Amino acid sequence: MIETAAEAGASFEPTEYVNGDFSSGVLLLCDHARNTVPPGYGDLGVPAEQFERHIGYDIGARAVTLELARRLNAPACLTTYSRLLIDPNRGEDDPTLVMRLSDGAVVPGNARVDSAERDLRIARFHKPYHELIDRTLDGMVAASAPPVIVSIHSFTPVWRGVPRPWHVTVLWDSDPRAVQPMLAGLRTQEDLIVGDNEPYDGALKNDTMYRHATSRGLAHALLELRQDLIADEAGAMEWAGRLEPVVRDIAARTDCRKIKHFKSRCDAN
Repeated sequence: MIETAAEAGASFEPTEYVNGDFSSGVLLLCDHARNTVPPGYGDLGVPAEQFERHIGYDIGARAVTLELARRLNAPACLTTYSRLLIDPNRGEDDPTLVMRLSDGAVVPGNARVDSAERDLRIARFHKPYHELIDRTLDGMVAASAPPVIVSIHSFTPVWRGVPRPWHVTVLWDSDPRAVQPMLAGLRTQEDLIVGDNEPYDGALKNDTMYRHATSRGLAHALLELRQDLIADEAGAMEWAGRLEPVVRDIAARTDCRKIKHFKSRCDAN
């Protein structure tokens, strides 16, 4: 029997917040920062080694986010739980919100999740993250010009036996304001292979960027870093250093710090 989120205890904090200057011009997000399972859920019936894979979290993304926040003196919002429990980068009505099977790994602890348990996980883990983002954005907009949102993720270097060539990619939907200077800035670093909407498409209705950036008219970009490049501290620090001048430049651009609405490709039909 699966223990419900209400029974998991109130001691687990589902979010991590980094204080920063609300006038910094940028809010950093990390949806899949950790691979922790909260008290009361055991290991979800999944072997420990599976939590060290991409299905458990975005390897290296938290370290890059924290160092980039430090360098920019920018606020950052992160989750503290594994996406195998619930995926904060999915809308509440998304069928992949709680995965029963992830990249070939069965998740027994999710097999019997009903609507009541789903609602409890949303209330206990999913909503607090998005409420934290909303509060932070409200404070930033009140204090200064609207911020640019930059979300940090990571991707596996190999997919189904095929190596992925990109070092970094930028995912986006329909708003090019932060994306085009992000791509241009990264491409000035001639040793990098930079992808545009690779290896995923950035248009996902009700995901984090849709919910907090597209719906508010805020400029934004989702960065995907290849995991083997940021899996250790040295790599994470290197990439925070690579990203710092690019993100700093975008945050300073007046055209990126104005409310402007673009029609999402998710809503095109």
